[in-house]
Order: sequence, then structure tokens, then C-alpha cells
Amino acid sequence: MKVLIVDDSGVMRKIIARGLHSLWIDEVVEAADGVEGLQAFGDGSSIDLILTDWNMPNMNGLELVQKIRGAGHKHPIVMVTTESEKTQVVKAIQAGVNDYLVKPFDQEMLQMKLQRVLPNPQTA
Repeated sequence: MKVLIVDDSGVMRKIIARGLHSLWIDEVVEAADGVEGLQAFGDGSSIDLILTDWNMPNMNGLELVQKIRGAGHKHPIVMVTTESEKTQVVKAIQAGVNDYLVKPFDQEMLQMKLQRVLPNPQTA
């Protein structure tokens, strides 16, 4: 399984990657903003899941989701962010995210979200 992590914080990308590796995710691709994330996503053929931050320079997570969904891709997307206002959650869902993970989060919360959005998740 290959996961794309898009977050402008290198520390947060490493935290998420470490959490994924401790579960069942064997491959992680990192991007520092939505522009890099879109490039890393490419045609989507090698990506199974996208975890993206909301607030980033150049292209934010919401714009990234809109571009991926606008191109017709159905990949599971989880928005990982500090934005927990109901209006922001609604915007993300309307844009096509499958779920929402509010920072800070723990390993159990990450695993729960993965089990919710992936078709046949393995167990840790």
C-alpha cells in the first residue's frame, strides 16, 4: 500500500509516516504543499490513499482535493488539520474528502481513520 502525505511541516510528515509504518503501510511518499502533492499523485495509478493538511503555501489541501476530485479520481482522502470548525469540515466534505483527522491525534485515531476509509484495511 502506498500513501501520499501532503503537509508543509516536515516534522508532521515524519510523525504521520512513522505512524503509518507502525501500522501496515509499507510505502509513503511525502510532499510539502499541494503543488508537490499533485505532482507526486501524477495519474494516481500508484497511490492508494492521500493524507493532506489543509493550510499550506502555494496550493492548500482543499484546492488539492478539488483538483484530484475534479479529474475524476476516487482515491480515499483524509484531511489532516487543525481546522475543526464545523463550516470548514463541511467545506472539506463537499470538496470530496472521505474523512477528517484533527491535529493533534494519536496512533489509535490514525488507525481508526484508515480502517474507516480503506476498503480492506489490515489490522496492526
